[in-house]
Amino acid sequence: MNNLVAQQNAVTELMRVSPLADELAERFARAGHSLYLVGGSVRDALLGRLSNDLDFTTDARPDRVLQIVSEWGDAVWDVGIAFGTVGVTKNGTTLEITTFRADSYDRVGRNPEVTFGDTIEGDLLRRDFTVNAMAIDLVGKTFIDPHDGMDALRLKVLDTPALPQESFADDPLRMMRAARFSAQLGFTAAPRVVEAMTSMSEEIDRITAERVQTELSKLMLAPDPRPGLELLVDTGLADRVLPELPGMRLAIDEHHQHKDVYQHSLTVLAQAIALEKSHEPASEPDLVLRLAALLHDIGKPATREFTPGGGVSFHHHEVVGARMTRKRLRALKYSKEIIEQVSQLVFLHLRFHGYGGGEWTDSAVRRYVTDAGDLLTRLHKLVRADSTTRNKRKAAALQATYDDLEARIERIKEQEDLDRVRPDLDGNEIMRLLGLPPGPQVGRAWKFLKELRLDRGPLDHDEAVAELKKWAAAEGLGSGEQA
Repeated sequence: MNNLVAQQNAVTELMRVSPLADELAERFARAGHSLYLVGGSVRDALLGRLSNDLDFTTDARPDRVLQIVSEWGDAVWDVGIAFGTVGVTKNGTTLEITTFRADSYDRVGRNPEVTFGDTIEGDLLRRDFTVNAMAIDLVGKTFIDPHDGMDALRLKVLDTPALPQESFADDPLRMMRAARFSAQLGFTAAPRVVEAMTSMSEEIDRITAERVQTELSKLMLAPDPRPGLELLVDTGLADRVLPELPGMRLAIDEHHQHKDVYQHSLTVLAQAIALEKSHEPASEPDLVLRLAALLHDIGKPATREFTPGGGVSFHHHEVVGARMTRKRLRALKYSKEIIEQVSQLVFLHLRFHGYGGGEWTDSAVRRYVTDAGDLLTRLHKLVRADSTTRNKRKAAALQATYDDLEARIERIKEQEDLDRVRPDLDGNEIMRLLGLPPGPQVGRAWKFLKELRLDRGPLDHDEAVAELKKWAAAEGLGSGEQA
């Protein structure tokens, strides 16, 4: 894409939101102020993917911006006004208008001392990457590109307007953003950016876990997370924010040939993403599935044992891995729901391999479904994604075996309500039949009946009552049936 074509793409995309942008620019011009489309909005316009969330910058101070847009917008908010940002919605489009910034940083934390600037050039210099440091003058429809961002866009290179060491010292989170953009846009970090990220990786410790997690999640939800993850590992940033990932790089020695767990995990992630798209093409990217795919084997390094004859084993790595996953995701401040779901998938991912040639009983199939619960569809995708081998015959056999398991699940579901496996008698009936008050003994009886239900499937009422009374007698529980 040459610069002329790129400019034309941007103008074409810009016209898509006109007359909205023209109308807004005219209001600022009448008030004696400039207005520019800026940052990611310009980058996306050049890529032909402009969204309905637009970023603008202006020389007008925040209070003045409020005056200009207050009667024009459908809604106006000023929650970011301390940082110079006023938000507006108009005809379904969200606009953020920020006063030129010329911030300074103490290089201890991340938050800058907000200082308003007077020029577009000064504002662009403080931005993270040159592809985000371009602007469109909305009055003259001209490009402002002092840092050759358009060339970087054409070459798909991530570089910084200032020296990367200066940029990352001001805001270390930009190193995470470099990895995220590598994944989202398919861009390659410039050598000097990689060098700065490597030498300054410890600076990421200044950033709160919540902000790191936000960038990591955006990276994981990108079309292809692998380049971003590899950049985090190669620069040492992953050692600070997700040390279990580089920890999976197991040396392959000449006597114990086994696949590198790190590379395997990246492959499983890619295959899980492919299954997302093939199963539900219109669905949003699945963060839970992707995290589980990436982390499913993190327990292997801690459980690796060499066996006689040149083998290697990883006994109970799914148990250790689930515990490690829970600990890491907590440290990254993920929600309780995400932590529990990802950890459970890691715990269950190996269960299928006990299925063998389909020898599982119906009871084992019921337990597989019950233990997975709402995660069953994700577990199907994770297990299939994890069936990686260079041996095509073995890979086909694994997929065929899982096809058989899924078919058995569907057959049993047609006969039973596998989605809500409950005892054949409820708590009230247990208390009535055994003459028990509410308490732990009722819970034990309920658990016995649920286990029985999983083992044998649905029982008729009389059979369930007989089994309960037999169990109660063996347990020495009262049978003073209440009327």
